[in-house]
Parts: sequence; C-alpha cells; structure tokens
Amino acid sequence: MVTRLHDVIGVAFRWVLLGVLGTLVLGCASSYPPAPVSAASADYRYIIGPGDNVNIIVWRNPELSMSVPVRPDGMIAGPLIEDMPAMGKTPTALARDMEKALGTFIRDPVVTVVVTGFVGTQSEQIRVLGEASKPQALPYRQDTTLLDVMIAVGGLTDFADGNGASIVRLGAEGSRQQYRVRLNDLIRRGDVSANVDMKPGDVLIIPQSWF
Repeated sequence: MVTRLHDVIGVAFRWVLLGVLGTLVLGCASSYPPAPVSAASADYRYIIGPGDNVNIIVWRNPELSMSVPVRPDGMIAGPLIEDMPAMGKTPTALARDMEKALGTFIRDPVVTVVVTGFVGTQSEQIRVLGEASKPQALPYRQDTTLLDVMIAVGGLTDFADGNGASIVRLGAEGSRQQYRVRLNDLIRRGDVSANVDMKPGDVLIIPQSWF
C-alpha cells in the first residue's frame, strides 16, 4: 500500500514538474514580440552560393560558354579561367568580373550569367529546426512567407507546439532579434493573419509541446 502511494505521488510530482516547465517554456516564447507581417525588401538581389549551377553565356564565343557548378570553396572554373570567385556575388557582378578576366584573351567580351539549381549562400538560407515534418535549410526567394516555408517542410509533427514557435532574425550590425509566430493558428486553423514575411538568414524554431 505504501509502495503504491509512493508511485502515485511520484507520477503526480512528475506531471506537476512538466506543467511548471511547460509554463516556463510557453512564458519564454510569449515574451518575444510578434513577428512583423511585412519584412521583405523590394531591392533584394540573389547572391550566388556553393552548390548553385551557373550558365555562362559569352556572346559570339560559344566555345567559352558553359554551365558549371559553384564549388564548395565558392569558385568556378572554365575555358581560359581556372579559378573565379563566384560565391557572394550577384549574377550581374559575376558577369562583369568574367568580362574583365576574358578581356585579356578576347576583344570586348559580353558575358551573361544565369543561375539555375538555386542553393544560395548559407547566410541567406532559411533554416527550420525542431518539430517540422522535414527540418531543413531552404534557399530564400523574394516574397517568401511563413506559409511557404511550412509547405516546403511538410507542416508540423504531432508533437509540435506550433504557437510556441519563434523566428531568430539577424538585425543591424550583427544583432539578433527573436519573434514569436503562431504556426498552429496558421497551419491547423487556417488563420491567414498569422502569416508573415520571411527574410534571408531567418531561423525558424519549432519546440516540442509538453502536452
């Protein structure tokens, strides 16, 4: 009888402890300000990253045109060019740099760079951690929203605390700001007012529910 009473007390204590921890976690999440609904920048330009494929077209010089991947070190290579930095540049900037490099060999080169197979730089990828069906890093695209991200990762798991989720966002001068988002309301209740813009480099954290 004493042993059974001890077990009951032990179970009750664990539930109380979980409740307290859950309250603390939810309290921390709710202390963050809500994420701004509008955050996308109209002047966003894609930045090339390792793993991207780039089509390089040299006008009137098909033998110099090529389609190459950006290596893990951020370089590309091709005819007449052994190592050309590509990572961290816009396609237009890379085209101008290639024109300068090829100008040593041909007269007045005109280069166009078209990016395919987008991956982007790590600093611009959107990362999803925690209780998503498929946590992963996603390339940022202009006007990407929280709903777009959740569709890409397959929604929430059964154990997700969707309304306890938050976005960690890089601010000015390297500072970081954390915002709360309402994934349960958005995904499971269809409340479109919970949809917000994402920014390059955002980290979406989805905690596990305690209940």
